[in-house]
Amino acid sequence: DSKRLYYGHFILSPLRNGQADTVGIVLRRALLGKIEGTCITHAKFGSMPHEYSTIAGIEESVQEILLNLKEIVLRSNLYGVRDASICIKGPRYITAQDIILPPSVEIVDMAQPIANLTEPMDFRIELRIKRDCGYHTEVRKNAQDGIFFSCGNGNAKYEILFLEIWTNGSLTPKEVLYEASRNLIDLFLPFLHTEEEGTRFQENKN
Repeated sequence: DSKRLYYGHFILSPLRNGQADTVGIVLRRALLGKIEGTCITHAKFGSMPHEYSTIAGIEESVQEILLNLKEIVLRSNLYGVRDASICIKGPRYITAQDIILPPSVEIVDMAQPIANLTEPMDFRIELRIKRDCGYHTEVRKNAQDGIFFSCGNGNAKYEILFLEIWTNGSLTPKEVLYEASRNLIDLFLPFLHTEEEGTRFQENKN
């Protein structure tokens, strides 16, 4: 969906022979695997026996509603797990804007469809929201597989490094590049400290 596709194009140069390859591969892995995102990880409908059930007065099955909830892109700086909910009276069409969110959580596309209530009824879902990175598979009842990827794709060309980044809107391409670079710096910092400690050890021996 173009509403939720953000694109950024970045250039790094000059680079010595082989450096663009090294930087491009490492950055791509950091972008696709280590950038934190926020998503809905659990949905509770009440007394539904299983996710393939249907609810009278709702056009979609429970499975279809869960898939629609998985498509919702969230933007936040929260840590840990937070609760959200949907409380609606039908008939009406439910979209992402009907979700009652905790503070500091925003929805990227308010028009994302969730369900269509075709009859007068009370509709309630309790949701759980979490910030994490990568892809987590949930096995609990009506749980959502957590897709925490903010960055959707990345390409690199050589020897001048051309870096293309697509995101889903929860973070901008510039923000995910910053996060990936910071994560890589944090990853290598212990090696710098090891070198300093080794130098001090040699000095003490002398």
